[in-house]
Amino acid sequence: MILGALEAGGTKMVCAVGNEKGEILDRMSIPTETPEVTMPVMAEYFRKWEVRALGIGCFGPIDLNRNSRTYGYITTTPKLAWKNYDICGYFREQLKVPVGFDTDVNGSMLGEATWGCARGLDSAIYITVGTGVGVGVLADGKLLHGMLHPEGGHILIPRREDDHYGGKCPYHGACLEGLAAGPAIEARWGARGVELADRPEVWELEAHYLAYAITNYILMLSPEKIIVGGGVMHQEQLLPLVRSKVTEMLGGYLVTEKLQDMDSYIVLPSLDDNQGILGALKLGMDALA
Repeated sequence: MILGALEAGGTKMVCAVGNEKGEILDRMSIPTETPEVTMPVMAEYFRKWEVRALGIGCFGPIDLNRNSRTYGYITTTPKLAWKNYDICGYFREQLKVPVGFDTDVNGSMLGEATWGCARGLDSAIYITVGTGVGVGVLADGKLLHGMLHPEGGHILIPRREDDHYGGKCPYHGACLEGLAAGPAIEARWGARGVELADRPEVWELEAHYLAYAITNYILMLSPEKIIVGGGVMHQEQLLPLVRSKVTEMLGGYLVTEKLQDMDSYIVLPSLDDNQGILGALKLGMDALA
């Protein structure tokens, strides 16, 4: 059974086809331009493979309320060409197949829950730290949506006293994304993260903000595992710092077996950066079912 998977990002669109075993058979990547330019190319790719269903993990915000007239739309995105765009409706019309839909980071969470390091768990969170910060939540074995969907990258956290950077987020300034995403690192320090690898003060501050957020996620959601991905996490020195700071910030308040082994509790993704596309594949499987 051939299924389509789309990891729809603000910078690039990754299209793939695979099967119900989680085997990726083919993929392509194209820049995210306007819908008029990008969508027909992707539709033709999936049409060529005669996919039985399509799953989409999409940048947002998006409408996941099936009772809403704008279900399947990209809504208030700052990427203006895609604002209020019916991405699911387009593919349903063009391909005549069921379409599964969720946030890109929920898709990554689903990939890890289906085929990766969160398999068999009832609760976990997936955090991506890159151009932005996103949080996908698995709760009671299901992806959490709620009123819209989690926007854990925009939680408000206090700036550390010695950090005088105002924040990059156009909506909130000094939210987690505004303080810790890749563009914030570059704006604060005047260079991209890959150029700052030998600056320990950069990663100590980054770890502080990530640990602050993760500590709050632990206290609010009580996940069985935390997976942290995205380009910023390619700095190998960062994750050990985060683990150490989370332990310090929890202050011994919670005593569980999992928190005694932070190396197994806060981890990197396990699917060779395929977690997003594999999650989209599962969304397609679920839509067909």
